[in-house]
Amino acid sequence: MNEQTHSFVLAPVPRRLTPHSGALTLLQTGTIVAAPALHFAAAQIKAALSEQGFDWQIAAAPAVTNGPRIVLALTTTLSHPQAYRINIDSQDVFVTGSEVGLLYGAYTVCQIIQQYGINVPQVLIDDWPDFPARGVMIDCSRDKVPTMDTLFELIDMLARFKINQLQLYIEHTFAYSAHEEVWAEASPFTAEEIQQIEAYCRPRHIDLVPNQNSLGHMERWLKFERYNNLAECPDGFEIWGEKRSASTLNPLDPRSLDLIEELYDELLPNFTSPLFNVGCDEPWELGQGKSKEETEARGGRVYLDWLLKLHKLCTARGRQMQFWGDIIIHHPELIPELPKDAIAMEWGYESTHDFAGHGKLFADSGIPYYVCPGTSSWNSLIGRTENAIGNLLGAAKSGLENGAIGFLNTDWGDLGHLQPLSSAYLGFVYGAAISWCVESNTNLDMPDVMNRYVFRDTASLMGQLVYDLGNVYQRLSPHHINGQLPAYALTWPQDLMERRLSNYKGDFSDEAFHESHAAIDAILSQFDKTQMQRPDAEQIKAELTQAANLTKHGLSHLMFQQEVGDVSIAALHSEVEGLIASQQQTWLARHRRGGLSDSIARLETLRDVYKKRL
Repeated sequence: MNEQTHSFVLAPVPRRLTPHSGALTLLQTGTIVAAPALHFAAAQIKAALSEQGFDWQIAAAPAVTNGPRIVLALTTTLSHPQAYRINIDSQDVFVTGSEVGLLYGAYTVCQIIQQYGINVPQVLIDDWPDFPARGVMIDCSRDKVPTMDTLFELIDMLARFKINQLQLYIEHTFAYSAHEEVWAEASPFTAEEIQQIEAYCRPRHIDLVPNQNSLGHMERWLKFERYNNLAECPDGFEIWGEKRSASTLNPLDPRSLDLIEELYDELLPNFTSPLFNVGCDEPWELGQGKSKEETEARGGRVYLDWLLKLHKLCTARGRQMQFWGDIIIHHPELIPELPKDAIAMEWGYESTHDFAGHGKLFADSGIPYYVCPGTSSWNSLIGRTENAIGNLLGAAKSGLENGAIGFLNTDWGDLGHLQPLSSAYLGFVYGAAISWCVESNTNLDMPDVMNRYVFRDTASLMGQLVYDLGNVYQRLSPHHINGQLPAYALTWPQDLMERRLSNYKGDFSDEAFHESHAAIDAILSQFDKTQMQRPDAEQIKAELTQAANLTKHGLSHLMFQQEVGDVSIAALHSEVEGLIASQQQTWLARHRRGGLSDSIARLETLRDVYKKRL
């Protein structure tokens, strides 16, 4: 069976679930039988039982008892290396699989125990994933660097949903020993912390993949005099009608490669992963400055040559290179020249993104690739639920059809990373489920799953509230790419915002704005009725309330700018002052101080705009 039956609510939904009549009644005490190598998986089940008030013990050999047991047994007979089988009969719970398969089976047993408690339905489950690699990438460079506790909590959550790869997106937030000026204000990860994170990932069978952008998005480096002469355009460049500082290395300068090689030699020894994501997305000014003549003569080969140089660095260090595919996809004639072991990372963040067409270009050329959708949290503050689900599902379906070897769910921090981590939870969970098995998880009941296994809300409210909050964007700007207008209104320069709005066909009526405000207020009014059974319940409510209030302020700002309704500039000024203070508080609850001042400066700029108009 490929759909949830017998009222089972599991995430990911197993590929094959066959319920039987009857139930197994668990006793207050019992034995989890597991060899020492399987202790971590057994401990997850023990913890789930403890939450139900049971006191079970872990033993390597079955005890002499008349009561039921939960048995974890290694086997090599299942068809997939990550597969597991669960058989709950009238006597015992048997879980079989490889070491990693048994962990996944244990997590499924935990959800069954959490749902049913003492009387567990008899069932046979056979399960394995669609994608061998199912990852999450979080932005740790623009501008939030999570605390270690935040990361460990996130890793635990992702592991429970069978995620097996994690990437920390880095531009300048690793403490490179010879480059302190670059990261001095960023609260970066140290080498020791990276090793601690990897050690935490290991028993959870999560591959911590190193990640260092290596061409574009280097503005935090190139703004310093020491590195500026390595830039493609040292004095900056124009894009979308605005002036930006230098962000891309000159790929023709051998000193650029020397710098990158030095970074690799310090970063990579802290990881055991065989993979390495070198980035290379969005080199905005490539071909506009120092490489202009060469680019005009050789086109995309300038970019390809840089990739090939990075590939040599990776190969020499025993790593398989991953790279973002957004540039090479515009030069399809060059794709067959990529090394056959380089992994293209095909990213796109709208529900309409052409994963199928782009993926086919890589597949037809024999280039392994991942599909890389996103949570839709960034530039939206409170999420874009329907877009996130459509984007994640579209990526999984097309990736499966074209033979993608991985699925990397991304969560970015564009324009100050104003959104809280909890805005991405829904995207993380649906992405994990859909990358495990498209067929059985397409119609996953996300509010129910979020209530049970993320928010743990016994009032069964928070999952629906977060789902609905993430759909408010549809009332005003459903088709805006990569975000929603109220979020952009807080961060875009005023002249850019005015130019963008002049070309945008949105519903800027007084009714649309007030309906959006009212929808947010109605959702927030329900927060105190939730009963989340997790230690950070109040923090989740506080940070989502802050994100919602920022969205409401963005709506009010748009109303003032569009001369819709009765919005006072004095009221906007006063309101943003309070939002700045509360943003600092919610930021520091989960993230390091570095980057906070840069992010808050965007709201302070908005405050100064109001002040000038008063």
